[in-house]
Amino acid sequence: MSRPLPPGPPWPTSVQTLAWVARPKPFLRRAHERYGDVFTVRLRSGENFVMLAHPDAVKDVFTGDPEVFRAGEGNRALLALVGPASIFLLDGDDHLRARRLMLPPFHGERMQRYATIMEEAALREIARWPAGEPVRVARRMQEVTLEVIMRAVFGVEDPGELAELRRRLLHALDWLMEPLTLLRMMVHDPAGWPEWRPLRERFRPVDEALMEEVARRRGAPDLDRREDVLSLLLQARYEDGSQMTDRELRDQLVSLLIAGHETTATAIGWAVERLLRHPGALRLATEDARDGDGSYLDAVCRETLRLRPVVPVVGRRLAEPRTVGGVDLPAGADLAPCIYLVHHRPDVYPDPYAFRPERFLDGKPGTYTWLPFGGGTRRCLGASFALFEMRVVLGALLRERRLRAVSPAPERTARRVVTLVPERGAEAVAA
Repeated sequence: MSRPLPPGPPWPTSVQTLAWVARPKPFLRRAHERYGDVFTVRLRSGENFVMLAHPDAVKDVFTGDPEVFRAGEGNRALLALVGPASIFLLDGDDHLRARRLMLPPFHGERMQRYATIMEEAALREIARWPAGEPVRVARRMQEVTLEVIMRAVFGVEDPGELAELRRRLLHALDWLMEPLTLLRMMVHDPAGWPEWRPLRERFRPVDEALMEEVARRRGAPDLDRREDVLSLLLQARYEDGSQMTDRELRDQLVSLLIAGHETTATAIGWAVERLLRHPGALRLATEDARDGDGSYLDAVCRETLRLRPVVPVVGRRLAEPRTVGGVDLPAGADLAPCIYLVHHRPDVYPDPYAFRPERFLDGKPGTYTWLPFGGGTRRCLGASFALFEMRVVLGALLRERRLRAVSPAPERTARRVVTLVPERGAEAVAA
């Protein structure tokens, strides 16, 4: 007999889907209070997610056998966006092969070389902000993170090529992030998304532009001297000496775009939104940006990602029955270590809804209690890159402009597909 899924809200799937899309944080909190650290959410798309809210359960997942806790299958809803060769969708040896090839450009000295690109993009954008008028910081930061991806990841520098690639990317991404798009996708079986005509038509110009860039780069005479991620991937070799195919490159580039554009811009926006409601923290962060060693800025970034995680859950699918967090679960269960709930546990973070960067001044956060980038063998390979970019861009903003809130009221959380964003876009007035 198959093991049953844990109990959860008894509401119809349509009601749970609406709550998950429109009010995810209250929905998760109420379910957690009622059903405990392991509960099931049932959605209209036919998927049932077992939410895990305790660090011990998270540890069970992140340290478990990757062949049993399959992240690629857990992320299958992304197939239509990123493609079958994406590192998000690979499991087992295929995932390890791809990860070994993709990890080096995002760490160490190589990553530090991207600081100039990040700083230049931030300063160029900040200089355009009108003095004394409201700006939506999260939206403006999307311009910065997109330029960083186009230059540091895709390696595009020509102004004309940058403008055209930017136009195509925004045409697809802005449509993808519309609430109506999410609702339309939620009522369809994810298995059918790759053939969903509106999605294919929106991303076709992006695919064409990326493949044109891959073809140009393969023939570039300075390929072996370039430092952008695409050029490094073109030169990388698997253990058997083979290279990534064009299809693999396309899927990995789109994955990096999806993972590194909206998410980092949103995180910077949330950092500004929180700092504007906490003058003491804003003063310390500004002082650190101007004359410090960056430690307080780093703590601000980490506390922002704890308090306002951009993505509320990560996914795994069980290939075999397992006991997780003390609960017996059947094969085929979709597990969702819940970043949001773990980050707001009072037994881990006293006064968990307060913004206190000082939490992270004395040491690194816990492996199973701070999860904005997932964990285990599937931890986001761009995690160090994203944190580094947050510090560089936020530091440039605080050095160059004095900010104040448009309204003293904190911004509520809204949803843009999978990301949780400031409802008013992190509104600020810059002087």
